[in-house]
Amino acid sequence: MKIKRVRAYQINLPVGEGSYKWSGGNFVNVFDSTVVEIQTDEGFTGYGEVCPLGPAYLPAYAAGARTGIATLAPHLIGTDPTELAVVNEKMDRSLRGHAYVKSALDVACWDILGKSCNKPIVTLLGGRFGKDYPLYRAISQESPGEMAEMVSKYRKEGYSKFQLKVGGSPDTDVERIKQVRNVLSKGEVLVADANTGWTRHGAMRVADQVRDVDVYLEQPCMSYEECLSVREHTSKPFVLDEVIDNLSTVVRAISDRAMDVVNLKISKVGGLTKARQIRDLCASEGIALTIEDTWGGDIVTAAIAHLAHSTPTNFLFSTTDFNSYVTLSIAENAPIRHEGRMEAPSGAGLGVKPRMEVLGKAVIDIV
Repeated sequence: MKIKRVRAYQINLPVGEGSYKWSGGNFVNVFDSTVVEIQTDEGFTGYGEVCPLGPAYLPAYAAGARTGIATLAPHLIGTDPTELAVVNEKMDRSLRGHAYVKSALDVACWDILGKSCNKPIVTLLGGRFGKDYPLYRAISQESPGEMAEMVSKYRKEGYSKFQLKVGGSPDTDVERIKQVRNVLSKGEVLVADANTGWTRHGAMRVADQVRDVDVYLEQPCMSYEECLSVREHTSKPFVLDEVIDNLSTVVRAISDRAMDVVNLKISKVGGLTKARQIRDLCASEGIALTIEDTWGGDIVTAAIAHLAHSTPTNFLFSTTDFNSYVTLSIAENAPIRHEGRMEAPSGAGLGVKPRMEVLGKAVIDIV
C-alpha cells in the first residue's frame, strides 16, 4: 500500500461557553483546527486532526501546522502508511522538531492501518480496559465564585473530575481552589492547573496555603527545573504537562521523581505512535496519565478516546471530551459523553466519518 495523496482542511470550532481562558490572560473564542486526509492506492483513506491552543500556549500555532503539513506531505507520497515506524522516521528526517505538525499525519496513518485490518485503533493499541472511562472537565479561568458555579453546573452533567485554570495571582488562585473544593464531595477530583503561570515563589505560596486541601497541582512554572523545585517542597500530588514533550524528558522525570501524573497530549509528542511509547513507559513505572491533546473536535476526540480506553484503568488518571466544548461537529460516529463518561468508537480505524460538507474545500492538496 502506498500514500498517493495528502489533503488538509481548515475549520473553525467555536467555543461553546463563548471563550476559554487560562494563565497569562490568554484566551480563545474559536479554535483554529486542521484536518488531514491521506489517500492510498488501495482505496483506504485516513484522517487526523491537529488544533493548537492558540499561538501562546506551546511552541505551536495553527498556520504553522498547515505550513508544516504542506512541507512534509511530498516526502510521504509513495510511503506505506501502515509502516508507522517508517512513516515517523521519514517525517523526523524530513522536518526536524515541530512534533505537532506530524501528529495529524501519524493519526491518519493509524486510521488507515485500522481500516486495512478492520480493527479499531483501541484494539491495535492494546485493547479496551472496561466498558468506558471517566472524563474531567476543564474550568476556564474566572473569578473564584464563577468557577465554583461552573463546577456545580458540570457536576450535574456527570463529571466528577475537574481541572481549574489557575496560574494568576497566587492569592486569587488559593481562593479559586478553596471555593471549588468546598462544592465538591469526597472522592471527586480537583486539579489546579497553572499552565506555567506561577513564579517559583508564587507556586510555593500556593502550595503552602492549600496544604490541607485535597487538590493536585499541575505544571506550576515554566521550566522543568522550577517545577521540580516546587515538587520537592510540597506533599501535594504533582502533575507535569507542558514540559513533557518527548520520551527522553519522561525518562529524566521518572528518575527525578518529578511527578505522580503525566499529562500526555497526543500532538505535543507527535502523534499516537510516540504517545503510546510514553504511555506504556509511564504505566510500567507506576506513573498515572491524563490522556488528551492541545484541543480539537470530533477527530481529535476519537484519537484521545482510543488511546485512553486502551490505557490500564488504574493508570488512567483522567481524559477529556473536547468535542463537548465546541459547537460544531466535523465527523459522524464520534464518541459522545454520557453521564461524565465516554468510550472509544467500535468501527475500524478511528471509527469516525468526516463531514466533508463541513470541512469544505481543501487548503492543501499534494499528489
